[in-house]
Amino acid sequence: MKKVLVLFLSAFCLIAVTDLHAQTPVNIAGTWNIIAETPMGSGTPIFELKQLSDTTLIGTYRGQLGETEVKGTIKGNKIYLSFDASGNLIEYDGVVDGDTMKGKLKLGNIGEGTFTGTRKK
Repeated sequence: MKKVLVLFLSAFCLIAVTDLHAQTPVNIAGTWNIIAETPMGSGTPIFELKQLSDTTLIGTYRGQLGETEVKGTIKGNKIYLSFDASGNLIEYDGVVDGDTMKGKLKLGNIGEGTFTGTRKK
């Protein structure tokens, strides 16, 4: 009985610590150099991001689509950024790991692709 209780408590603590780590807010503020790859070609935009809260992001996109305001969210390590470019909703949906990010890119009705990024130090 004692062994079962110890195993149960050990498993509970491991789950609690894992869940706590997953809920720790990721700080993504800063300048991000992105490499965007699409069937139509590649680009190297820059995102200047500010974190307003644990989950809310704002910033600026500068690249082939011009310069525009960006809105986004961060939940755990999952990031979502979007902005309007000439009537097209541009969406970056991916994951952050420290000073890197990667994911999928949607260019409104124009096409899709992937992206990787690194935070400028």
